[in-house]
Amino acid sequence: MDSANPFCDRIVGIDCTVPVLGGGEVPYLNLDNAASTPALRDVMDAVERFMPYYSSVHRGTGFKSRLSTDAYERAHRIIGRFVGADLRSNTVIFGKNATEAINKLSYRLKYPRDAVIISTQLEHHSNDLPWREHAEVVYVRATPEGRLDEEDYDRQLERYANRIAIVAVCGASNVSGFVQPIHRLARKAHDAGAMILVDAAQLAPHRPVDMKPDDDPEHLDFVAISAHKMYAPFGTGALVGPKAVFLESAPEYRGGGTVDVVTLDLVIWAGLPDREEAGSPNVVGAVAMAAAANAMLGMGMERIADHENDLVAYALERLGAIPSVTIYGETDPARSRDKVGVIPFNLDGMHHALVASILGYEGGIGVRHGCFCAHPYVVHLLGLSEDETAVWRDQAALGDKSRMPGMVRASFGCYNTVEDIDRLVEMLERILRRDYRGEYREIGRSGEYVPVGYEDRFDGLLQLDVPTSTIAWAEGRACGG
Repeated sequence: MDSANPFCDRIVGIDCTVPVLGGGEVPYLNLDNAASTPALRDVMDAVERFMPYYSSVHRGTGFKSRLSTDAYERAHRIIGRFVGADLRSNTVIFGKNATEAINKLSYRLKYPRDAVIISTQLEHHSNDLPWREHAEVVYVRATPEGRLDEEDYDRQLERYANRIAIVAVCGASNVSGFVQPIHRLARKAHDAGAMILVDAAQLAPHRPVDMKPDDDPEHLDFVAISAHKMYAPFGTGALVGPKAVFLESAPEYRGGGTVDVVTLDLVIWAGLPDREEAGSPNVVGAVAMAAAANAMLGMGMERIADHENDLVAYALERLGAIPSVTIYGETDPARSRDKVGVIPFNLDGMHHALVASILGYEGGIGVRHGCFCAHPYVVHLLGLSEDETAVWRDQAALGDKSRMPGMVRASFGCYNTVEDIDRLVEMLERILRRDYRGEYREIGRSGEYVPVGYEDRFDGLLQLDVPTSTIAWAEGRACGG
């Protein structure tokens, strides 16, 4: 397999080195892309070009304001194109992230008294908890290996047909990486009289997203995406969906920018998307997200998918060859196309938090561990009984997370290489041999581990402290000097 990666040079910080336990520095290896990706250089360049012209949007008359308004409006159109939306009938609404996007939608739908929401056992908390506040949520089961049980999906649609407020599914799992057959699920949802939301936060950086025409039976009614997972970590997400839904009622957030006319006894709301983007928007974040979308389209989403498929297959092969590694979800390298680049695993006899800590402190390898904001799904994949679940749940409720279940998650971006996987495997083999330097202890009852006697030193890396001269000036002012 060719390990050359044409995407590496486009990543900010790709050559960054970090200190490790025992002294010295190593190149940082980021295998935590499912949480947040680094920035693309294309994004940083776009932001740097835009910042000298940054200004208020929509009502300023100065040149910078006109330019910023144009950039912000263009960003909406670019994101619409990125997900294949028809913007004659659909709108793009910017917010902080996909979590906020889904919460927004949960407040904008209408819920008849007997309404239900169809969700799945695979969901991130962000596509589960918001719905619980509004209607009964029915969860479609996962199969033992963690795939969506589509037969159960069919049963739930049939059982609740014409009562379903919305079907809410992830495009790809942030735990197992399984990619959902979203268009087939959409067709079935529509046949049952329901709309569908796809939480595409984990899908959009790795696969093309196409909402399809509104009259297509496999049309995706709503899509939520997050910029910090698609190489634009500037605090933006987007909700894309039909204008008609948002025009049916007043926005849930109200204030500046959401209105056309206000009197003491009358409010006339603005059009879309303005009425749904209360307050001063994150224009820089929108520009960054649009730049990322353009860059990824230019790189070729199919090329990205093919490269990451090869990485997943190679990683499953290498990790699967280690007897003491348990992989959850898909384990067959031949079926790598069924998942994005997310591989959860555990080492026999070792706490997931300890493994992740050693990888970070001694290998310079960033991973994530725990339940990944998807507690029910992780418990299912681990095969924990009700009694086992009750024990750690009750302890965690009392503040003791030392027995929280979990896994270690390695997740890939378009810039990762087979050499990165080799480095991960080499470090895991060292851990299994107990060939690591540190003595690790748990921090209280947090469930986290740190090496004894080691202290991170960040001095000189980030200049966020107030200069001494400023402190002296402020103290002088406080004393009347």
